[in-house]
Amino acid sequence: MEIEYIINMLARWGHLLFGMTWIGLLYYFNFIQGGYFKSASSEGLADAKAKLAPEALWWFRWGAMFTFITGLILLYGVEKMGQMNSYIVIGATLGTFMFLNVWLIIWPNQKIALGMVEGDGAAAGGKALLASRTNTLFSGPMAFCMLAGAHFGAWGNLSAHMNAMYAALAVVVLLEINAIIGKQGPMASVRGVIVSSLVLTGIIVAILQMV
Repeated sequence: MEIEYIINMLARWGHLLFGMTWIGLLYYFNFIQGGYFKSASSEGLADAKAKLAPEALWWFRWGAMFTFITGLILLYGVEKMGQMNSYIVIGATLGTFMFLNVWLIIWPNQKIALGMVEGDGAAAGGKALLASRTNTLFSGPMAFCMLAGAHFGAWGNLSAHMNAMYAALAVVVLLEINAIIGKQGPMASVRGVIVSSLVLTGIIVAILQMV
């Protein structure tokens, strides 16, 4: 067995494990912890912010880091084998924005919101929440596109679908801009962000079928 196949298999295995850690904690933060923080007693909230949240954020951000690194290895293999298609491009773009949101927006602002560093906790918490909601929004279409890249590759042939891919990328970029300077909108509730993620998945897939 050639070494590149071994590396590819290990990268796929690691990508799955790290990805489960990262996205699992993303869903925990958005679907569970946020609601608990709103209803917890002052003592329970203080304890969770001091002990639980920092520990969970450690696993969260490093899960994101190694998911991204193993993803780059897999992306290199896909490109080398000439199997790149529009689904993979969109999925990789979504995953990259999600990774950047973790390290450049969520983590720096969560440190302030949790009192680990000085700053406006309320404002920082709002910024972190918007980026986290956006990552939850992106998670549905990201996962779909990553799977579709292998199964529906012919539908996303780059040479035949460049305009459609650029249109889908434009939608993703606009949503990422909103994650930085916009508002939560329909993502304010758990139900809203789940529905929004499913709708976005449908929109991106519909765009990518345009020729």
